[in-house]
Amino acid sequence: MAVDELQAIIERCQILEEADFRGEDYDLFQVAGQKCLEDGYAAQLLEVIQNVKNKVIIKNMGWNLISPLVRCILAYKKEDEKREHCLKILDQLVQLCNPKELFLGLLEQIEQTSGEQVCQTIMLLLQPLQTVLLKLQNKKAYSVGLSLAIIMNQLTPLPVPYTKQQIQEDKLGLCQCCNAVVDFAKPFVNEVVKNMENSSEFNDTELKEELLKFCMKSLKYPLLTAQLDQLEGIEEHPFRHLAAEIIVSAVTLMPLVFLHHKSRRSYWENQEFEDIEQKNSADSLACLSYLVFVQHFGINCFPMVFSWQLFIFPSHLQDLFESCLLRMEDNGLLHQYLEFREFINVPQDLVKVMTLCPIEHLRKKSLSILQLFIDKFEAEGKYTLFRCLLKTSNHAGVEGYIIKNIKDQIHLSLMKAHDNIWFTGHHLISLLDLVLLLPEGAETDLLQNSDRIMASLNLLRYLVIKDCESDNQTGVWTALAKIEKNFLKPLHVGLNMSKAHYEAEIKNKKENGREAHSSNTICSLTVSGEKMPAMTTEMQLQVLHSALFTFDLIESVLARVEELIEVKVKAVMDENI
Repeated sequence: MAVDELQAIIERCQILEEADFRGEDYDLFQVAGQKCLEDGYAAQLLEVIQNVKNKVIIKNMGWNLISPLVRCILAYKKEDEKREHCLKILDQLVQLCNPKELFLGLLEQIEQTSGEQVCQTIMLLLQPLQTVLLKLQNKKAYSVGLSLAIIMNQLTPLPVPYTKQQIQEDKLGLCQCCNAVVDFAKPFVNEVVKNMENSSEFNDTELKEELLKFCMKSLKYPLLTAQLDQLEGIEEHPFRHLAAEIIVSAVTLMPLVFLHHKSRRSYWENQEFEDIEQKNSADSLACLSYLVFVQHFGINCFPMVFSWQLFIFPSHLQDLFESCLLRMEDNGLLHQYLEFREFINVPQDLVKVMTLCPIEHLRKKSLSILQLFIDKFEAEGKYTLFRCLLKTSNHAGVEGYIIKNIKDQIHLSLMKAHDNIWFTGHHLISLLDLVLLLPEGAETDLLQNSDRIMASLNLLRYLVIKDCESDNQTGVWTALAKIEKNFLKPLHVGLNMSKAHYEAEIKNKKENGREAHSSNTICSLTVSGEKMPAMTTEMQLQVLHSALFTFDLIESVLARVEELIEVKVKAVMDENI
């Protein structure tokens, strides 16, 4: 009988000194204890463990029972009395066993679990693991970090519930488990705070870093992809509760958050691993930005002392948005989404960053994200976006970029076997009405609008070359008279006036420059009430000559377009003769 075998081993070990325990004794104890559990003698095993005479034996050997004990607890139903006995055994082992050995035994069980039992096992062992960690005196920071890392690694492969029904069902127990893990970490966060309050010299950086890593991992998973809007019928949203708790911990560790992201040392010799870690950190901080500034978690307790560092958050909101877009297929978003204000606000906000933000890398990032956003819409969605941005951007560079996108879509339409009605025919002509014109006719500032004008001329040149008048797929030949009236002729007039004006300015500067040079005077410039660095006459002349070069470039492309039109029209007329 299993109980008799266990009792025989116990009696033999009771007469031995602790130092005399052999490997064979450990193995026999484990086999006998496991057999007791599997045969249903948990109550008898509990009596053996509770016997004070066996305290030294259990201290050294008891941790070997963790594996069979966990299996039995998960196998029994909650109302089964045997399960209660097993839970009491687990509690006794936590109180009696060597903390270091028990710590390794508990972690081993968490690491070895898989599938539907992951959350069940973690939930079962969190409290015992927390108790053991609080007992540890040496390497506590390392042990806490290792525990949290293993737990998060086990949870990460699990799908995050998203719909209201999935969250309510919590089939795998992930919602409950994630919040339990946060509660598991709280005593260690509180320990850091308490020690810092009691001693200004206390600086347990290692424990702070380990807790911060956990916060960052939690932001990436599950919060980055979790549904965080308040759902009707769910009194306490598990992921909203998790977000609030993580934000509180992050705020507590806030001095290290920025240090960790901006100036921490690299832990990887392999650059590929370092790049992956940086990407994960960016995703986490993007989620933190979203939680604070969109969902308003912790906004009231966010330390104002860090307000000077808030400039990093728009960057991570960009990272978050980019990450979402990269997960979507191109041409998959329907144009109907643009009926929602949020969807149309996105490209307009990106344009604001592109044109107004003083930080170069944020401007470039916004441009790449805008292109990603455009790529995700199907043809009619792209068409709608282009019309909107041409009307609202009020920036020649952005308009030039959109016109280049229009050219690319026309090219795809002409290359495909089937027609794309949105970038050919009457739909395209309607769009070209916004492209092939000067905003203020011949009086348009050609220098300020040079990016847009060059893009428009290149588009028109492409249409004339690729679309034969006999085919007229794009409809450009039908609209040629209107294009000449609204765009080509006013552009000719505007170029002549602009060149004459700048040539006269150059002449005046050269004549006045001799007097200015003799008196050592220089030109000053004031913009928005702020005095800019002074410009010498030579610098002014360079600017004026640069403008003339731009006009010459526009003029050469215009001449080439008109030449192509003339050749094609003449060829058609010759055929008709």
